[in-house]
Amino acid sequence: MKYTELPLARVASGAPVPVNIWDSKGNLLLRKGQTIASDQHKELLAAHGASVLESDFKAWSRSYDRLINRMLRDGASLEMMARTPMPSIIGDGDFAPGFDILGGWLDVHEVHKALLGQGAAARNALKTIDSVHRRAIGLLDADQDHALFVLMQALPDLAVSYAAKHALLAAVLCELTARKLQLPELMRPVLFQAALMMNVSLARTQDELVRQTEEPTPQQREEIVLHPERSVEILRGYGVDDADLLDMVAGHHVINLPSAQPRNRECRLVMQVVDRFIARMSARATRAALSAPSAAKSMVASQAQDAARVAAALSATVGFYPPGTYVSLANGETAVAVRRGVLAHAPLVVSLLRADGMSVLQYVARDTSDKAFAVRAALPAQRLKITVNAKSIEAALARMAQSS
Repeated sequence: MKYTELPLARVASGAPVPVNIWDSKGNLLLRKGQTIASDQHKELLAAHGASVLESDFKAWSRSYDRLINRMLRDGASLEMMARTPMPSIIGDGDFAPGFDILGGWLDVHEVHKALLGQGAAARNALKTIDSVHRRAIGLLDADQDHALFVLMQALPDLAVSYAAKHALLAAVLCELTARKLQLPELMRPVLFQAALMMNVSLARTQDELVRQTEEPTPQQREEIVLHPERSVEILRGYGVDDADLLDMVAGHHVINLPSAQPRNRECRLVMQVVDRFIARMSARATRAALSAPSAAKSMVASQAQDAARVAAALSATVGFYPPGTYVSLANGETAVAVRRGVLAHAPLVVSLLRADGMSVLQYVARDTSDKAFAVRAALPAQRLKITVNAKSIEAALARMAQSS
């Protein structure tokens, strides 16, 4: 077994220790739950090389880091944080760090789909949330445009779980919008996980509703209304104890709940705007989807001033024609957006259909800042019935790069 020397200066006297403490030879010095009685007791422990199991120390450190992050969000002073000892309780989730998801967005989707589908019955949920979060952020930072392309392409596909793709796209759009609005960096991981899990109690119903030809039943309407508080209950059952995360989930529809934390208001606004934006872009059996520009315009026009400001930031971040969505060009071609442009209305696109509606023999990349290829209109994916070949898109981009 591997041991780590215990930083006794950071452990409070008079408080129970949350792990066993051993000497340098592996002999038990202090059992979990017992107390370091005094500074003299600390000196005695130090003389015996007080150590803890490496796995225990990592879990204890994660609990300490979460405590410090909460203090930072609360505006605690550096002096107060420096005096704060390591906690006497370690959260269950801190003993179970996430596993590594090695694949791309579709693999992340499958893992998250399984978690949402299990709902309150999910095992190791904290580990899974952590894994999905870490891999999704890694993929997003590696290539934002590719992330948007994959998730936007999946949105109209009824064969892909709506609840999971909505959650992943919501988390990504919340993160990008939060960066645009320059929200505190400490809040962004909490916002990301809140967006991932805000609809956990509604996931199965969401997947039913997108295929359902009838209006929602009374039971489904009740689930829709109550899902924020029910999602909070499920998260508490998982062991989530981050008050800010639970607050964001509880208030992602009703921003000014009496119990809501004022400091999280901007994050709740971002979640609400993103949630509605994705819903308006998503087709159901009973309604057609709006295009990205139409969804953005409706959000700006129909919301109160603060929400309209957030909607404008979202639109500026993803562009009027986000990667993965379809457009018609001034030359009559039909194309898919693949990269955001310097200007929100001028993405880099790849043409898929000729002006006569026939498939192109070879995908062609177009710069829509050129008037000859300017975007004429957004097109709904449901009407096009196009299957995009990812390798052909990369080849078209490579040809454009070689010719420039």
